[in-house]
Amino acid sequence: MATNRSRRLRKKLCVDEFQELGFELNMNFKEDLSDEAIDAFLDQFLSDAMTANGLGYVGGDDYGLVCLAKRGSVSEEQRTQVDAWLKGRSELVDFTASPLMDVWYPESAINPA
Repeated sequence: MATNRSRRLRKKLCVDEFQELGFELNMNFKEDLSDEAIDAFLDQFLSDAMTANGLGYVGGDDYGLVCLAKRGSVSEEQRTQVDAWLKGRSELVDFTASPLMDVWYPESAINPA
């Protein structure tokens, strides 16, 4: 593919200076947790950890992708806030949050700031 792209095309493709970052999230719930408890946790997660920090979550109840709710990138500070919120939850056995990555092209390296 051509590397000499116009600014408009780079923005449309979310590449170069328009790269958007997010992170993957894996959550492991306790075995004895009811479906209602998982649903309540997810409702709190979406309102307290995602919406409150301007983030969006795409995925299922145990795996998903966290990205900014509007155009742009998740900051390391936002990632840390989600991490801290999840650490305080008793419904989870454990969870993993990946390092920041390109949400449109996960195999691509992150552009230096």
